[in-house]
Amino acid sequence: MTACGLHSRVMLLLCFVSTAACNTFAFTEEPPERAGKADGYCSRILRAQSNRKEGTNEFRLRVEGDPESYQPGSTYRVSVIASSPSYFRGFTLIALKEGAEGDKDEDYVGNFQIIDEEEAQFMTNCPPAVTESTPRRRTSIQVFWTAPPSGSGCVVLKASIVQKRIIYFQDEGSLTKRMCEKDATDKPLLDCCACGTAKYRVTFYGNWSEKIHPKDYPRRANHWSAIIGASHSKNYVLWEYGGFASEGVKQVAELGSPVKMEEEIRQKGDEVLTVIKMKAQWPAWQPLNVRAAPSAEFSVDRTRHLMSFLTMLGPSPDWNVGLSAEDLCTKECGWAQKVVQDLIPWDAGTDSGVTYESPNKPTAPQEKIRPLTSLDHPQSPFYDPEGGAITPVARVVVERIARKGEQCLDATCIYSNWSPWSACSSATCEKGKRMRQRMLKAQLDLSVPCPHTQDFEPCMGPGCSDEDASTCMMSEWITWSPCSMSCGMGTRSRERYVKQFPDDGSVCTLPTEETENCVVNEDCSPSSCLVTEWGEWDACSATCGLGMKRRERMVKMPPADGSICGAEVLEVEKCMMPECHTIPCLLTPWSDWSDCSVTCGKGLRTRQRVLKSPVELGECSEELEQVEKCMLPECPIDCAMSEWTEWSECNKSCGKGHTIRTRMVKLEPQFGGDPCPESIQRKKCKIRKCSRRHEKKSSKDRCKMRPWSNWTECTKLCGGGIQERLMTVKRRFKTAQLSSCKDRKEIRACNVHPC
Repeated sequence: MTACGLHSRVMLLLCFVSTAACNTFAFTEEPPERAGKADGYCSRILRAQSNRKEGTNEFRLRVEGDPESYQPGSTYRVSVIASSPSYFRGFTLIALKEGAEGDKDEDYVGNFQIIDEEEAQFMTNCPPAVTESTPRRRTSIQVFWTAPPSGSGCVVLKASIVQKRIIYFQDEGSLTKRMCEKDATDKPLLDCCACGTAKYRVTFYGNWSEKIHPKDYPRRANHWSAIIGASHSKNYVLWEYGGFASEGVKQVAELGSPVKMEEEIRQKGDEVLTVIKMKAQWPAWQPLNVRAAPSAEFSVDRTRHLMSFLTMLGPSPDWNVGLSAEDLCTKECGWAQKVVQDLIPWDAGTDSGVTYESPNKPTAPQEKIRPLTSLDHPQSPFYDPEGGAITPVARVVVERIARKGEQCLDATCIYSNWSPWSACSSATCEKGKRMRQRMLKAQLDLSVPCPHTQDFEPCMGPGCSDEDASTCMMSEWITWSPCSMSCGMGTRSRERYVKQFPDDGSVCTLPTEETENCVVNEDCSPSSCLVTEWGEWDACSATCGLGMKRRERMVKMPPADGSICGAEVLEVEKCMMPECHTIPCLLTPWSDWSDCSVTCGKGLRTRQRVLKSPVELGECSEELEQVEKCMLPECPIDCAMSEWTEWSECNKSCGKGHTIRTRMVKLEPQFGGDPCPESIQRKKCKIRKCSRRHEKKSSKDRCKMRPWSNWTECTKLCGGGIQERLMTVKRRFKTAQLSSCKDRKEIRACNVHPC
């Protein structure tokens, strides 16, 4: 029995495995003229998707650039991807208005366009839907989708997957993508309710290397250009997907020059809070233990809470990476603690080259900025016939390092005072963090969130900077940036950064940037060719004695008049290493660090290495032992008490009474030390028996006493003092029997807490 003879429900499922089967079903069940969308066939697609697989991410629908919103009329590349080792045989892709059932023409929005007709086609019985042309095992499929015009509201892109005969269709999850019109969604995202300012450090980690991106990798002069960006308001866009590159963006994208871009940024006045600049990096990929990753610090506030930057892959036509309008203000009215983004290259739309070293070919008319994809051109270094994702070429980390003025003047949140700072998370001299907290005591307006109940700041273990607490530790100067001009006189700069700020909180005043003039391509005539700046010198060819080193540069543009470029592209010069007989130091690797010399508190630890080369080759001046501080948890400190005071007078003048003595806490216990013992002791005292004769005498013969006076002020504000009160005789009798009638005094301890 053929598939065409199966029950209609089974046939609907098979329809996703093969369009041919779907067409057969249409003509078997009903006349051809009723087989179109008008009879609700598209909505039957949705109803047929009954076998759902929840919580799986092995299949994913992705829109190029991963936008949160769509620009009306813009075209996006849409992919359906299977994670290895999964695959799919068939698929269906639709775009619906949010909340629509799919049974009317107007429920479907935007337009799909087929990229490869051997891979995909429109579904015969439901023209708005895209399906496979031929059922076969595949791991990805790509089509274009043009967003609907303005006013269309939110859109839901849905994909179904057929693997064997099982259909997966996720109404929520990785096979569904919801996007709303850009103008409708950006406003609430860009209104910031955070207070005060926040300071961030942005660090750029290049991962563009021959090992990870081997196809046509440019071995000569590969580099990242100087990084340029800003923290800015929503009214200023440095660059964005779907927009056009400014002249400044174009110069970064094509030449790696940040000069024009910086000029554009500074012209924006109050729309910009901080200009972000970082050094260029030659070569592009460098291990972290060789050179520090470029970094810079910037600030944000309530109106300028977005951060953008860009840097060029060199050499390339107009390829860059960067962040565009990254919002550091959270929905909870706070400042983001950390943002980590992997970056793929994007095309500035100003040069039509397809390889790293394509000749200049201006794009006319200029195109919109878009991400590169693995299917752009077979000669592209990122080309993948399977259409897989491009491996990220860089990672950027944006981390908050300080925050000031957290409370607004019109705050509706009432807090307790900050608690003391906690102990540092690092017990060694490595950087750590410490925290303080406060309690929300009252929230006067429940519609306004009350953030900032925790605060963090960098710290190190105790005693790590005793010797030089007020000195900045600076890095070495980092490589000079490319010259700002590609022909004639320009400027270049180099930077260094603060490795450690002073422990006493003072500001580092040492310069972090230097600028100098530079000349590239002195001859700027039509017969001259434009060349890049010289790359870094190679390592010396000799490890000792006399050797040679070389550096290279590239021809960026041949002479305009068609003549041969006469510029030198290779320089070689001598280099002198230490004399050979003075470097016999063949050393073993460092041993592991020893245990700390103490079991608690601050101590020392050591590590050693051994000289392997023969002694007769000469003396070795390399150190064979290193010592550094180490910090273990603090040693327990027991409670310390003062000596006891003298016993006080008895509080009764006859009969049984008591007397007291006190001592104070000189040092509270810390780090698990022994707790404090008692600080007050009392004992009985007996002066003499009270005379019964006195008790039996009539009331007129007894002592007449005034009431107890108030307690006197404590003799000390802290550390253990004494208070006393008196009861004085109101009337004295001169008879011998009442000669014991005396004033009375009571004493007690007070303010026993330590000072």
